[in-house]
Amino acid sequence: MQQLGSGFIVAIVVFLILMYMSIRRVMEWERGVVLRLGKFQSVRGPGLRWIWPIIDQLIKVETRTITMDVPKQDMMTRDNVPVQVDAVVFFQVLNAKDAIVKVENFVKATSLKSQTMLRSIIGQSELDELLAQREKINRELQTVIDEQTEPWGIKVSAVDVRDVVLPEGMKRSMATQAEVERERRAKIINAEGEFQAAQRLADAAEIIGKNPIALQLRYLQTLREVASEHNSTTIFPVPIDLLTPFMKMAAKMTEEKPE
Repeated sequence: MQQLGSGFIVAIVVFLILMYMSIRRVMEWERGVVLRLGKFQSVRGPGLRWIWPIIDQLIKVETRTITMDVPKQDMMTRDNVPVQVDAVVFFQVLNAKDAIVKVENFVKATSLKSQTMLRSIIGQSELDELLAQREKINRELQTVIDEQTEPWGIKVSAVDVRDVVLPEGMKRSMATQAEVERERRAKIINAEGEFQAAQRLADAAEIIGKNPIALQLRYLQTLREVASEHNSTTIFPVPIDLLTPFMKMAAKMTEEKPE
């Protein structure tokens, strides 16, 4: 009787161990790939899932978007400029079966493929394009990496080139070039301003040439401005044109005066 009780207890313990080994919890953001004797059986959704102990194996696959850093890569652009470029890849597993069955380690495989494609795309781009058209290069990287990882059940949603490190000599050359460009633009703007001012003066001279009285009016206006701004005595020449009417009047009066 005692042996029967001990055997019952052992059976219960073995049963509990088997139950523990048979029940798996799959989270909402996971999928469970079940392999039975090494052969694909099914993909289980979230919740408590039961599998056959020993003969079944459940592999959990992350289905949320994974953010992966691509380490800095030393490479040459198409115009032979050495640069260091790193990037960030955002991808998601859409087919858990393919991610387990068709590739050994889908995260590592995606990382290596991203590094290879990054070198390829940067090598086909010039430095100016890399610096000024970052969005275009990001789209190209996303397209080519997604095409390569699609057979593994992986969707690459975005790729961002994060940093471009240039040699110190190239930085100094670019800074000098930018300074020269700013000086050139400043000279052009200054020359355009002088040209416009000269054009306005020429227009004013043409108007004054057609109307001589305008010069006299402008002269009187200038005198008034000088007198209002300065309290000191100001000596200025008087144009002969202003005195001509008075000189003629005086001469006429002299002629009409009886002897």
